[in-house]
Amino acid sequence: MGKQAQSCKPVVHHIPITKARINLGQVVRRTYLNRECFVLEKDGIPVAGIINVDDMADWLEQQDPSMRTQIAEGYAEYQKGDTTSLDEFITDVRKKSPGKRESK
Repeated sequence: MGKQAQSCKPVVHHIPITKARINLGQVVRRTYLNRECFVLEKDGIPVAGIINVDDMADWLEQQDPSMRTQIAEGYAEYQKGDTTSLDEFITDVRKKSPGKRESK
């Protein structure tokens, strides 16, 4: 199985901690390959979760208040139609970046 597209809704499984411990290798493999999420339960109470490391990095990044502000500002610009085409964006980045330039 390959990695699922990030736009897909994640599959979330609720499992007892003891089952997760016994099957840790399989749980980690499914988390990594399929982006499945696992909620670990102790006596039926959710106590921890296992998610793909890329998803965790994204979540941690979104906890930064300055990042949340930047995301909100970008989304507001998008909603107003204040966007740039990909070609314009690439041209602008190339103008601003020092280093090798494309020769034609």
